[in-house]
Amino acid sequence: MSRSGAGTFSRGGALALVAGGFALFLALIWLLGSGAQFLGNANNGDAHASAKGLNGYAALVQLAEESGFAVERSRSPARLETEGLLVLTPPVETDPAELAKLLKKREGIGPTLVILPKWLAMRPPPDLPAEARDKFEPGWVTLEATLSALWSESLPAPYGFKREMEELQPDEEPGWEGFDLSGQLPTRSIAYTVGEAAQEPLVTDSAGHWLALRVIGTEGSDFYENAHWTVFVAEPDLVNNYGLADKARAQAAIALLSAAAYDGDVDSITFDLTMNGFGASENLLTLAFRPPFLAATLCLLLALLIIGWRAFQRFGPAAADAGPQIAFGKQRLIANGASLILRARRLHLLGTPYAALAARRLADKLGLPRAEAAAIDAALARRLPGEEPFSRRAARLEAASRPADILGAAQALDDLTAKL
Repeated sequence: MSRSGAGTFSRGGALALVAGGFALFLALIWLLGSGAQFLGNANNGDAHASAKGLNGYAALVQLAEESGFAVERSRSPARLETEGLLVLTPPVETDPAELAKLLKKREGIGPTLVILPKWLAMRPPPDLPAEARDKFEPGWVTLEATLSALWSESLPAPYGFKREMEELQPDEEPGWEGFDLSGQLPTRSIAYTVGEAAQEPLVTDSAGHWLALRVIGTEGSDFYENAHWTVFVAEPDLVNNYGLADKARAQAAIALLSAAAYDGDVDSITFDLTMNGFGASENLLTLAFRPPFLAATLCLLLALLIIGWRAFQRFGPAAADAGPQIAFGKQRLIANGASLILRARRLHLLGTPYAALAARRLADKLGLPRAEAAAIDAALARRLPGEEPFSRRAARLEAASRPADILGAAQALDDLTAKL
């Protein structure tokens, strides 16, 4: 008789498999929950915070980070409600009603900076010499023409303003000044605003045109008293990648961010990408890792860890061995006798004597003078109420003829002995 072999996996190996699978499951949940980072390359040549072309604002993001702001590029519509500074880069086709609704909502949440579009940007033309084409990095563009964002005139008061475009003459300098700084714009194509009474200039050009403004509202109005600041940058060459190639304009860009963030009192900036077509829809996994649902998620994970740990612990004492070890000589005698019974096909003759043997064993354990079925049933009813009586189990064994039935009935009698 041989003992059963060891398990395929040790306890440590099984624990490693479970831990590895659990880690992969958590990784899957995290990937699905933060899927905004896997929605494609945003460096597509448009004017937004992830674009590295002349008209993009990737350099402004990097400059803000290096200036000490906590910066985030967001593809989540929920981040439009951040209490920090929200930077919007709406495209030319923006719906003014939707933008106005967002700005109105932001009045009671936090400050906002809006950068208007200016350039029609194109990928490198197909007739570009190969030598020049090889120098183009991913996301680089050529600036073909200027655009007018007409939606600025459709914004309600106090946000609305008229935006103009002017092409300077060769003898005119594209100068600018603001925040005690001054310098030259990178091109002679100037985008400026015609300001309103409820607005104030932050940066102007050489002719006094407003290049950036802050909406303050009419003095004494509820907006003037309570609303968070909103800043519009009409001339994006002050803050885009093209403009930040100049040190003075880079300093002005940081000054603009600081002014929009209450002179630096707000230390976090969120650059929105949803208005540029990179929004990620909310899902249950995203919500599961965000307050107030985060607490329930953590409790669930903790419960899973406790259940996993408990699964590796023993429930109750170890099961006792079937009986004492049998000496080698007796073991061979038993094996030979069993072989003889199998060869003679007389298994059905084992039921009655085995039932009698089980009766004597139970009578000894119950302290009965005689191994009578009725006495054993009565004693078992007192000791193990609810158990099937001995007499019924013995009758089933005596009536069994097939090997499987005999073995099952004999095991039922042995179970009584083990429970006692």
